[in-house]
Amino acid sequence: MQQSTGYQHLAYAHSFSEFGTPRELPHCGGWILERPIEGTPYKDAMGCYPLFTCRDLHNLHIDLAALAHDLVTLVLVTDPFADIEVAYLKNCFDLVKPFKCHYVFDLTQPLANSVNKHHRYYARKSLREIEVEVCYEPSRYVDEWIELYNNLISKHDIKGVRAFSPECFHKQLNTPGMVLFVGKLRGEVVGAHLVAMHDAVAYSHLAAFSTIGYQTNAAYGIYWITLEHLAAQKLAYIDLGAAAGLEEKPTDGLSRFKRGWSNMTRMAYLCGQVFDPQKYAETCRRNLIGSTDYFPAYRVGEFD
Repeated sequence: MQQSTGYQHLAYAHSFSEFGTPRELPHCGGWILERPIEGTPYKDAMGCYPLFTCRDLHNLHIDLAALAHDLVTLVLVTDPFADIEVAYLKNCFDLVKPFKCHYVFDLTQPLANSVNKHHRYYARKSLREIEVEVCYEPSRYVDEWIELYNNLISKHDIKGVRAFSPECFHKQLNTPGMVLFVGKLRGEVVGAHLVAMHDAVAYSHLAAFSTIGYQTNAAYGIYWITLEHLAAQKLAYIDLGAAAGLEEKPTDGLSRFKRGWSNMTRMAYLCGQVFDPQKYAETCRRNLIGSTDYFPAYRVGEFD
């Protein structure tokens, strides 16, 4: 059996312990986070951020049957590389809808022919100033990484699970399958790109930069080396992620940046299941929830 790494590893699930109790789904090999529902004796669960990945999604229905006895709801976002039909998901969940289009680079294709001209130009320019270290022991740079990410938090006012506490990062940077691409200017760390790997797919987890990193366009040089290195390691794809937030934003800066590195796209699906309709309705009434597309409705605004 292939060893779990990256998003599938138990250490990654346990990095989110402050947001819920990690629970393994033994038949599919994935992890969820059980959470108490405030003001009630009930619990629900969500998939780990940003994607629910597992060894065999075809066995998920077996695990869902077991969860029905313990939880009010479950919500998760599927792995764009899961080998599964949407019809199967619809048989498992009450709610299945396209969530976000993920930008993907097929690493078997030459970078020079696939990365757009703008990104190639700034990658060359950046790499004349910075050097990039490929680090398979990311915990060596945990303090520098936390400082970089705190800069990102301040810049974009990030809150909730996406803010990633120092404790969370200490666990994630020690998770097998994590690789950190570290950009340095005259020995000073100015940016980094954290990647989670499993089988033949790499997932662009997070990237963060200092003020000098932004000034030197370090992101372009670091991403170029990321793709170049992963291709040399014979990985098949890198999932560069999607737009920030809960909605598609194809024209925002982050989407344009990711699209410029990609040569294909894949869809991630939002899946939700109500295991106990009576308790779900009761919880929504208790929280005075009106009309909303958010699921579960009683947690609307949790990531605002």
